[in-house]
Amino acid sequence: MSVFGVYGLGEAASNIYYGLHALQHRGQEGAGIVTFDADGGAHRKRGLGLVSEVFNAENLSALKGNIGVGSVQYANIAKGGGDNVQPLFFHHRSGDFAVAGDGSVINSAGITDYLEARGCLFQTSTDSELLAQLIKKDVNKPRIFQICNALNMMEGGFAFLIATRNRIYAARDKYGLKPLAVGRLAGGWVVSSETCAFDLIGAQFVRDVEPGEVVTLDDQGIRSTRWSQFQRHKLCAMEYIYYARPDSDLDGCNVHAYRKESGRRLYRECPADADIVVGVPDSSLSAAQGYAEESGLPYEMGLIKNKYVGRTFIQPSQEMREQGVRMKLSAVHSIVRGKRVVLVDDSIVRGTTSLKIIRMLRDAGATEVHVRIASPMMTHPCYYGVDTSTFEELLCSSRTLEEARKVIGADSLGYLSPESTVASCPGRTELCLACFTGEYPTSLYKQEVENE
Repeated sequence: MSVFGVYGLGEAASNIYYGLHALQHRGQEGAGIVTFDADGGAHRKRGLGLVSEVFNAENLSALKGNIGVGSVQYANIAKGGGDNVQPLFFHHRSGDFAVAGDGSVINSAGITDYLEARGCLFQTSTDSELLAQLIKKDVNKPRIFQICNALNMMEGGFAFLIATRNRIYAARDKYGLKPLAVGRLAGGWVVSSETCAFDLIGAQFVRDVEPGEVVTLDDQGIRSTRWSQFQRHKLCAMEYIYYARPDSDLDGCNVHAYRKESGRRLYRECPADADIVVGVPDSSLSAAQGYAEESGLPYEMGLIKNKYVGRTFIQPSQEMREQGVRMKLSAVHSIVRGKRVVLVDDSIVRGTTSLKIIRMLRDAGATEVHVRIASPMMTHPCYYGVDTSTFEELLCSSRTLEEARKVIGADSLGYLSPESTVASCPGRTELCLACFTGEYPTSLYKQEVENE
């Protein structure tokens, strides 16, 4: 999922539309925009599908105002459907507001019980609605205090945008698990899950929202409030490895540069006797280039991606993911025929995609396929917004390296070490590696581990 907001820009909806288009790689199930006009009137549009399918010239022109927030999202089976498409809009006597979020609140069941005991009713299964209900319970306090109090009841990895008729609030979890950045454009402000969205609309990056911080954007400029004094910089490693676009900078580190360095380190740790290096499009191409440069092997385009098919990892069901692999990739026979191939991929989650790609390369004539993964073995579920919630669905949760190799049918299999995963980003000393090491930065709650 991702969020994008603007303050003080004419044609707010158009800018949000282009921002969401740049963030489409983070979710393809639904999209939405809420704007506020000069009179405080709210205008809304959301729906299932890609940004270009949900919005058109007619409905964008109806989204009046110079303040607004938008969201694109992917969904797991439990949290899909049109009702959960964000932003969500709420009426309240202290002022109407809209909320859009990225990530996951891991104590959501406890918060839901707390709120339901006080008479709250829910229309969605989103964390954004939980935040809104917590905000509304402090009716006699200024909005910033309502927001800070609400966030202090939440545990997990998240980024939220809250829009009112007068301002936007941008909040990031205290662990820094989810990215969020602020930019400047034509006297106004923009905020986005990734900086690549700034480039599309011509905005200039200002700074990242800090972990445990709420940034307020309004006619007074930009203001900072610490909602938590606890602060870590445990950005999810999968943001660098898979989720983010290569042209984004996350917490001061460029994604392409990170992936290329991880590929170099991957070769040093896991060399292979082969003829060519092939990357799995698109998120693995930078790592494959780094591997090829460090090894001296030629980098070849041995796999071609259909650009009109979405990302298979963020499809809501296993059946859709498997069908997506067949639709998404094809091997270049003349490139791989008769070759020993090093296949570089960013990660292996369930193993089904790797199995099909390896078979595809062999069918195209590759004599050997040596798989190299530019991240550690994924052995534990993620509870912070990545759709891997059980041990059973992870290839490496209960298998050795050799057992995993046999399952996917590779001639050899190698992974990047956790140490190199962190070191690939210069200056960083920590990332969230929970899905690789089982060392979670937060406490875990009963509803998150009941399937283990």
